[in-house]
Amino acid sequence: FWLKLSCNRTSRPSQRTMPPAFLEDVNNPAGYVYVNLKEFAASSNRLVRKCTKPDAKEFKKIAVSCSMGFAIMGFIGYMVKLVFIPINNIIVGG
Repeated sequence: FWLKLSCNRTSRPSQRTMPPAFLEDVNNPAGYVYVNLKEFAASSNRLVRKCTKPDAKEFKKIAVSCSMGFAIMGFIGYMVKLVFIPINNIIVGG
């Protein structure tokens, strides 16, 4: 394995060694997965470090926007159902 681990806590921290060459080659399937996962982990780590907790004003704005979206989508669904119940009864012949 390309990561040296040390069980002795008094020794210096473990040092990373270079992974095998096939893991750095994007033409190799394992290397393709390894390189893309490595890039994804780096970009995810960068995103998490830049994220901040929203303040009360921003949180309220997000909550109001989401609530309005839920209400609008619910109203649209209700209207579609209200329109299609009579149409379905005409088609089925109830």
